[in-house]
Amino acid sequence: MKKRLYKLLCGLLSVLLFGPWSGILVCQAAHTATQSEMEREFQAAMAAEDAGDIAKAEALLSALHNEHPEIFAVNESLGLLLVSRGDVSGALPLLAAAVREEPGSDVAHANLGAAYYQLHRSPLALSEFEQAVRLNPRNVLAQESLGRLYMETNRPDEGARAFLAALQLKSEDSDLKLDCVTAMLAANRLREAQRILSTIAGAEQSPRAQSLLGELDEKEGNSAEASLHFSRAVQLDPSETNAWQLGCELLKHWAFDAAQIEFHAASYKFPDSKRLRLGLGAALFGDAKYAEAIPVFADLLRSDPDNATYANLLGISCNAPLDAASPRCSELVRYAQSHPADAKAAAYAASSLLAQNDDEQSAELARKLLQGALVADPNLAEAQFEMGVVLQEGSDWKGSIPYLERAVKLKPDFSQAHYHLARAYWKTGRRQEGDAQMDLQKKSTYEEQEELHRRLVEITSLAVSVHP
Repeated sequence: MKKRLYKLLCGLLSVLLFGPWSGILVCQAAHTATQSEMEREFQAAMAAEDAGDIAKAEALLSALHNEHPEIFAVNESLGLLLVSRGDVSGALPLLAAAVREEPGSDVAHANLGAAYYQLHRSPLALSEFEQAVRLNPRNVLAQESLGRLYMETNRPDEGARAFLAALQLKSEDSDLKLDCVTAMLAANRLREAQRILSTIAGAEQSPRAQSLLGELDEKEGNSAEASLHFSRAVQLDPSETNAWQLGCELLKHWAFDAAQIEFHAASYKFPDSKRLRLGLGAALFGDAKYAEAIPVFADLLRSDPDNATYANLLGISCNAPLDAASPRCSELVRYAQSHPADAKAAAYAASSLLAQNDDEQSAELARKLLQGALVADPNLAEAQFEMGVVLQEGSDWKGSIPYLERAVKLKPDFSQAHYHLARAYWKTGRRQEGDAQMDLQKKSTYEEQEELHRRLVEITSLAVSVHP
């Protein structure tokens, strides 16, 4: 009988290596077939499977299972055969039964874990792989699979430990070394990551090794070296992922011209990549090309109308200094109307409407958006401020005062709010209070000038925080 080992999580499961048949099919209860007959049927099923006759093998194993439902070898073999042809749901109860029958089998636990994983039941998969390595710490494939599951569940330190255990058994496996380095970088175990990277032969020609070297340099503050490694990774493998990493590295250090070039080229090559378009928009914004950034973010929001991040980015762009009104800001207004709980988007949309239009219809729409925003978040200073501005546009100076007072209380360095509040006080005969607000406005001018800088930091941070 051929030896069969299960593969890693993302691959198909193969058949478990069993011991001698005479030691497995020992039945205490009365069976309708003799032990030798059962063995012949099982061997015939294995021979059929080895010959590629899966249907015959399944029929023979199913018949054995129906007669003897509690035999480990039959359950395990039939379960793995079903997995091999894609019926993981049908295989699951068989593999679970095999584990109950042989709880000390690390391979049986690992096979069941892999089945759970394929069915997207990661917590159960993790439990089975943990049991497999407890039973046999030298089960390399179980350790690797456990490492990948830990990484998927954001437990990089434990992932690194599992990969290290596997690496001790497969010390020359370059892919395993790279997996281990990936986990160590995520866990900020930089010295260990550096040590393992230094042992990888041919790292200069490995795009993944170059990418990881870039991450290591970035974490250590060596941005120039990081850019070189990310560039080398793109040269070796101009993939979407490598292009994204290089572009993000340039964004992080505000090399916006270079980032635009990379993201433009990569977006052309990978037109369906939303994160590349996101990076392009951030690079354009960083280069003060606000009018060009707006349609990029508007297209992203149109493609994903419920995405709050895209709406926020579009809102920031639509409220940047523009030479002319952008019709694409209407995407932001549509989003705000359909997402009344997103107070920040509503405030951005209202501000854009007021800045780009001076008609009564736009003012009324801005008022409605702000009313919803203040219900959703009464502590949003920008919404309080914009409502005050709307009321002042309608010459309701007295009515604007409570909103503007609330805005400066929530955000004391809000220069524009101090200015509009000063005007409201003057218009309502409160001259001394108006003068005091104007003094505060002058003191807050520097902070207000920094607002665009803060928005640039925000838009860059949002872009580079996107994960694969």
